[in-house]
Amino acid sequence: MPQDFSNSIGNTRIAIAGATGRIGLALTSLLIADQAELVVLTRQPGGEKLPSGVDVAAVDFDRPETLRDALTGADRLFISHGTSAQQVANEIALIDNAVAAGVRHIVKISAMGPASRLNPFAWHMEIEAHLARQPIASTVLRPSAFADVLKRAAADIVADTWAGAAGNGRVNFIDTLDVAKVAHVALHEDVQPESQRAYHLTGQRAWTLPQVAEELSVLLGRPVTYGHLSLEQQRAKLASSGLPSMVVDILLGLDQVYRESILGETTSTVEELTGERPRSLSQWLTENLAIFR
Repeated sequence: MPQDFSNSIGNTRIAIAGATGRIGLALTSLLIADQAELVVLTRQPGGEKLPSGVDVAAVDFDRPETLRDALTGADRLFISHGTSAQQVANEIALIDNAVAAGVRHIVKISAMGPASRLNPFAWHMEIEAHLARQPIASTVLRPSAFADVLKRAAADIVADTWAGAAGNGRVNFIDTLDVAKVAHVALHEDVQPESQRAYHLTGQRAWTLPQVAEELSVLLGRPVTYGHLSLEQQRAKLASSGLPSMVVDILLGLDQVYRESILGETTSTVEELTGERPRSLSQWLTENLAIFR
């Protein structure tokens, strides 16, 4: 059964950087349900869609003092910044100001995989290395591929033009809700000041993209195929769509990671920490089937 933290949080104040993202929004709802004291860090106060019951602190990464002020009084910090060219600088600024403000424990969303030149994996490695050198307890959550990434292929699946350079590599997709549930547990874990933890999070099993196409064929009642391209062909396809070069590099890197089955690992961590099996990819596809019609 899922753990109940409603009677154990005391006066813990939790700061959330990334509360409007897919993981952060679900996590915020979970924390509100167990009556945690929350403060959401945002660059656009008033523009976010947040549940009632949270404090909102405006931050400006060009003014570090706003980070320090927002984090003062917080006991724990959750970071899920989102992929961007500023990710490394901004997350390091959050970490440094959390240490200075006396935050006791940082929980960071990272990425699964080995040492890599590919972004965003390389960015996460740099941030993790910085966090590991700080005098603060930390928990790094390393999810495999998010199921939501398949939404990028929706238009091509509808048009029957889905193709890429992932080959027959195995990918273990995880639902962002399961990552939020683990983050919820991690934020309430009893940690020592020197604690440094890392959790590898996956779904129930690994899939090839042709297997995902087969599953969609069954669910949609029509043939869905995944076409195979070389890395060079995929780069040309992405570039011709008008995407910024940084985005092209990231998406091409994901195909390369998929092709080499780097994210094909299956762990039991989600169930061990939350008491629930991770949601299956089939369930995610069924719930999001409308976008693939």
